[in-house]
Amino acid sequence: MATQDFLVELGVEELPSKSLQPLSDAFTQGITRGLEEAGITFGKVEAFAAPRRLALRIRDLADAQPDKSIEKRGPAVKAAFDDAGNPTRALTGFATSLGVTPDQLDTLETDKGAWLVYRTVEQGKPTVDLMAGLVESSLASLPIPKRMRWGAHRTEFVRPVHWLVMLFGNKVIDTPIMGLTPGNKTLGHRFHCPKELIIPTPADYEVVLEQEGYVIADFAKRREQIRAGVTALAVANADGEAVIDEDLLDEVTGLNEWPVPLMGRFDDRFLEVPAEALISSMKEHQKYFHVVNASGQMLPLFITVANIESKDPSQVVSGNEKVIRPRLSDAAFFYETDRKTRLEDRIEQLKPIVFQEKLGSIYDKSVRVATLAKKIASAIGSDPALAERAAMLAKTDLVTEMVLEFSDLQGIMGQYYATNDGEPADVAKAMNEQYMPRFAKDSLPTTLTSCALAIADRLDSLVGLFGIGQPPSGTRDPFALRRASLGVLRIIIERELPLDLQTCCEWAEESFNGLTGEGTASQVVDYMLDRFRAHYDELGISAEVYLAVHARRPTRPLDFDRRVKAVEAFRQLPEAQALAGANKRVSNILSKQGGESLGETVNSSLLQDAAEKTLAAQVEQQAQKVAPLFEQGDYSSALQSLATLQEPVDSFFNDVMVMAEDKAVRDNRLALLNRLHNLFLRVADISLLPAAG
Repeated sequence: MATQDFLVELGVEELPSKSLQPLSDAFTQGITRGLEEAGITFGKVEAFAAPRRLALRIRDLADAQPDKSIEKRGPAVKAAFDDAGNPTRALTGFATSLGVTPDQLDTLETDKGAWLVYRTVEQGKPTVDLMAGLVESSLASLPIPKRMRWGAHRTEFVRPVHWLVMLFGNKVIDTPIMGLTPGNKTLGHRFHCPKELIIPTPADYEVVLEQEGYVIADFAKRREQIRAGVTALAVANADGEAVIDEDLLDEVTGLNEWPVPLMGRFDDRFLEVPAEALISSMKEHQKYFHVVNASGQMLPLFITVANIESKDPSQVVSGNEKVIRPRLSDAAFFYETDRKTRLEDRIEQLKPIVFQEKLGSIYDKSVRVATLAKKIASAIGSDPALAERAAMLAKTDLVTEMVLEFSDLQGIMGQYYATNDGEPADVAKAMNEQYMPRFAKDSLPTTLTSCALAIADRLDSLVGLFGIGQPPSGTRDPFALRRASLGVLRIIIERELPLDLQTCCEWAEESFNGLTGEGTASQVVDYMLDRFRAHYDELGISAEVYLAVHARRPTRPLDFDRRVKAVEAFRQLPEAQALAGANKRVSNILSKQGGESLGETVNSSLLQDAAEKTLAAQVEQQAQKVAPLFEQGDYSSALQSLATLQEPVDSFFNDVMVMAEDKAVRDNRLALLNRLHNLFLRVADISLLPAAG
């Protein structure tokens, strides 16, 4: 089958820079998915995205769908003809529905008799007849939260659409899309090349745009060109290092078709303002990259990326310097003003700010968190007074001028202001670290005071919201309780804190009045333990291992984690599958015979067979050996030791009839199995692990 390259380009007014890459990805996926569903083969797929265009090139696209064999079964032969051999109504009706005569049908022999069938080959449709529909369908399904109309058109899109290129080889596919008739003409850079450019073939697309139109259409190429240019400029002009935030780099790439990095300067006096405030101002408002020296200290420089190659770059730089000066002046003013009022004097200002209608104000939450943080600090060997102080001050920076202007600085400015107020170092650091981890794989709090505050703040939200019947549901999680749960678990495990979730949640519950939920603390603990599943899935630990531990519901996260890792190590042992199967069998037997009410005291005088005597002796020996290991939380060593029971367990089930006729002997054997089963249950229910086939 013949192939040609295909190109589609949608020309628009400037697209939202943050959405450019997601829109390009979705556009590409929509078209390629449509081709796959249509059965049209194709080669390499290349996406292009720039502020004024979304484009896609598909190499070696087949010129038609493959022909498809069709077979439709009709009536059975015995029902298709009457006794005289004439077609029945069943046959004529079937043939008529297909537009054929009965003599054009074939016979299909099966083990259930003969049937009449219609066989034909459906010719594949030409690709050029299908592409417009696939492109239009992909555009209609793009992730655009709010579409707009323009002019007198009824067409809707994220921005007004002005031109459309659609080529199959060197031929234009001229089927209208979104009210536009496709052609082979695109537009270059808005200022450098405001004219039409002809794209002879799909292979010429990015070459024509770059060489004639001052447009680098490839998003990835443009991104790396910006990165290299910004990096080189910092080294050449200041012997410094440009700090490149990846999200900012993506956004800047989405703003420029012909990027030209330029360096500007601001007054040294602004360096007295915390660097984070300067960076936030430059990044959020102006999309600038900041520059640091070899020691990581901020330099009074910024790098902007212009979308034009100016004949006088100094004018562009001067303009940007004029724009950034009042921004940084505002930051300096906020910082100077904020420092005149101590954080503790701002506590009263938290009273009118509602945290949640039924759970009170931010002030109310601070009081609750302070009480809880104090108890947690005592439990982990930290200073309760520091934790309580940190909790009362924790949210006070929310009412500062700086954070009201730059919300992403909450916590960060709290640390600066607490230090300025002369608060203890741990208290100041906790102002910022209370929010850690802010996202997956983020850093954790570094001090115990910070840990106590971070845990207390999250648990207060969890217990409070569960207590008023507002847990997360589906994708709805307005208070980010899933993230809060994972944060608590990570802090406790990775900082190795000896905390019990049940106890901590009960402490939190005591601080509330009028919670409507019953057993709120236990609900929250169950919810948090369920979050472990995704955590271990990311670590490559199977769901069976998690479920085996979860079945025992250990409520100390550090203990839960140690059990999971011990069971995962046990699962790798050669004895594991056999013992898992044996435990499953034991569990089934015991559940049918009364379970835990059986007890586990074994009467040695009732042991008869050699296999059960050996197992009883081995179980008793292991019970003595692993008891101190369980006390130390050394579950891995305990399970490795218990793995030696595989042979005596197998021999027992091969040679001994558990359900003996003599009730005393039978109960004694059940007690032995119960004792064996309970040894493993000290770690996990390993009967939930995959057993030997």
